[in-house]
Amino acid sequence: MIASFPELHLGRPPRVLLLGAHSDDIEIGCGGAVQVLAARFPAIELRWTVLSAAGERAAETRRAAELLLPKSASIQFDLRTFRESYFPYLGADIKDFMQSMSSQYSPDLIFTHFADDKHQDHRIVSELTRNAYRDHLILEYEVVKYDGDLESPNIFVPLDQAQLRRKVSSLMEAFGSQKSKHWFTEDTFTSLMRLRGVECRSPTGYAEAFHCRKLRLFA
Repeated sequence: MIASFPELHLGRPPRVLLLGAHSDDIEIGCGGAVQVLAARFPAIELRWTVLSAAGERAAETRRAAELLLPKSASIQFDLRTFRESYFPYLGADIKDFMQSMSSQYSPDLIFTHFADDKHQDHRIVSELTRNAYRDHLILEYEVVKYDGDLESPNIFVPLDQAQLRRKVSSLMEAFGSQKSKHWFTEDTFTSLMRLRGVECRSPTGYAEAFHCRKLRLFA
């Protein structure tokens, strides 16, 4: 099925909330989709929220966004310093942050982690996103990792060759702190997008994929 989201045709720039536990999660999970949105809505308003982005990682996040998106996109960064790998033990503080954000900011679309992600930080962010934003359109992205938690997604965003190359090159250029990790390679990112492209019959052969747990139609 091929569809577009009428929620984003608003007569004003759409507001999109990007949520990631760590620097590079957003770029890995939906770096292609945000390019597609920015191409369709040049004045799009993005709130780029990372819960663990201290020091060098904050600078990497800003650099990646600069490489990914045109200058016409409006980006508001909210880079926090919750302790990496300890999110389950910081749940109350993270929930307070999420609830405070939801009381002040209502996006048209949210990208966050997959609810069944096996990384504890990712899983907590997804759970608290849905808790704080109960009536919003939420797309859950996937992050490939050692844990082997990829499942069958139900939403696909085809990417053209330029968007594919821009996503991969921005990851490799911006996130120098991650290059020592065995999985952080061009072929890792490209191969997953190729697989998702096959699954949705992408005309270019590549796509990003997401999980959508609840979608209200014709309202």
